[in-house]
Amino acid sequence: QVQLVESGGGLVQAGDSLRLSCAASGGAFSNLAMGWFRRAPGKEREFAAAISWSGRSTDYADSVKGRFTISRDNAKNTVYLQMNSLKPEDTAVYYCAGAEMLGGTVTVGSYYDYWGQGTQVTVSS
Repeated sequence: QVQLVESGGGLVQAGDSLRLSCAASGGAFSNLAMGWFRRAPGKEREFAAAISWSGRSTDYADSVKGRFTISRDNAKNTVYLQMNSLKPEDTAVYYCAGAEMLGGTVTVGSYYDYWGQGTQVTVSS
């Protein structure tokens, strides 16, 4: 069983930056496609960013493209989400997820096998 633990969330003002981290343990991180999802208050969970097992491919939701960057360090079993130019609508609990898939990025939540507990990001106006 793979365990995922997110960190790096916090309270920031619009225009600020944050970097989220997701540390994996209990499995072969390098074999996992990874992604970030978010759930805003009163909203359904939505896809934010994904990266392939190799790190060669990435995908982003239109709402974050150009502002967020996903990356991974397989030597550290960690995936990151660099969030720049944050907006109040980015306020959400951010979840890290892993999928046992080697073919590319995974943008659909139901395809993921492992989930973290989330980290809160709050962006004030």
